[in-house]
Amino acid sequence: MTANVAGYLLQLLAASWLGVEGYSEFASLLAVQLLCAVPALAMQNVVAREVVRGASSRAVRAMMWRCAAMVAAVAVVLIPVVAVVLDVGVWAAAAALGAAPALVILSGEQGILQGGNHFRALATVLAMAGTARVVPALLALALGGGAAGALWAGAAGIVGAAIVAGRIARSTTASADLPADTDAGRESGSPKTVGVVPVLRAVQVQAALMALSSVDLIVVRVVLDEVDASRYSLGTIATKIAFWLPQAVGVVLYPRMAQPTHSARAIRDALSVLSLIGVVAVLGAALAAPLAPLFAGADYAPVQGLLWLFALHGAILAVLQGALLSAIAVERTALAAVTWIGLAVEVTLMLAFARTIESLIGTAVSVAAVTTAIVAAVVLRAARTQKAPADPVLS
Repeated sequence: MTANVAGYLLQLLAASWLGVEGYSEFASLLAVQLLCAVPALAMQNVVAREVVRGASSRAVRAMMWRCAAMVAAVAVVLIPVVAVVLDVGVWAAAAALGAAPALVILSGEQGILQGGNHFRALATVLAMAGTARVVPALLALALGGGAAGALWAGAAGIVGAAIVAGRIARSTTASADLPADTDAGRESGSPKTVGVVPVLRAVQVQAALMALSSVDLIVVRVVLDEVDASRYSLGTIATKIAFWLPQAVGVVLYPRMAQPTHSARAIRDALSVLSLIGVVAVLGAALAAPLAPLFAGADYAPVQGLLWLFALHGAILAVLQGALLSAIAVERTALAAVTWIGLAVEVTLMLAFARTIESLIGTAVSVAAVTTAIVAAVVLRAARTQKAPADPVLS
């Protein structure tokens, strides 16, 4: 919760300090940074699952560093692409991509704590990481560093957070971690190894989700003028609040999803709780809408009546995230294909028909709702037969 609140504060203050002419660039670069966090999110889920299944911290850390090196190489290649697509400077694009390798390491350490059910230590790391990312960025903005300066400062904070997270994870798991790999490792006579392939499978699931939740912030700079793009970007703060608010639900229930004997119940519980929290988030956005111009400025008043719709978008995506997490937990990652199709439909409709803030968010909500309904239906049906072996076609 601390990390989420800090992130929302950063976006609100950035909207006020950069103005409607400058905030769109910052929001779009944040969307790119969110997409760059996809390997990190996948890393945490895979590490947590492998720890639940008996992998040692040494094995998962070796895999973490291999993945971080791969992510760094890809980030370097993408810098000029992002600069051209978003019409921003190379320095700003590099700032958005620069934190990606450190995020992989940070999330891997979080996965070790999550898989070991060390939730108190995990909460400490999450709060520390959120603060370390936001406070330097706020200082950079306050000193006039602009979007690029804020993102570079945030990247430096993430590097520091990854170092501290590693120390916390090692001290927390030192007494519980085995030199080999629990029962599976002892029976085979050799430690269990963790390859990169499971991470790549999880990456495409997380990539589909993050792309669907962020693509509107990229398209908005193509189809709207600078002022309306910034107003739309501010509205997506409500989306992010509704999306990330119930994050703890997945964090706590994910280790149970990865255990065959508890998976079905954990999946049903997660989707039910996420849906309930989503209803509360939408109602809260509707009630708090009149306060938006007070925090962000009168220039953003035109979107206050749409904040409930932005929140609905985030609430639907939160349910989709819970369903896809369960797919990663039981290695049914082919379900991500539905989300990729939804993404293609959304981008096509937005580029072809959306020319106003209302039509953009309406398209995003509609596509997310249909995609989530399909994925959730498949996941719940699979949960009812979870005791059976996994279908090799879906795994």
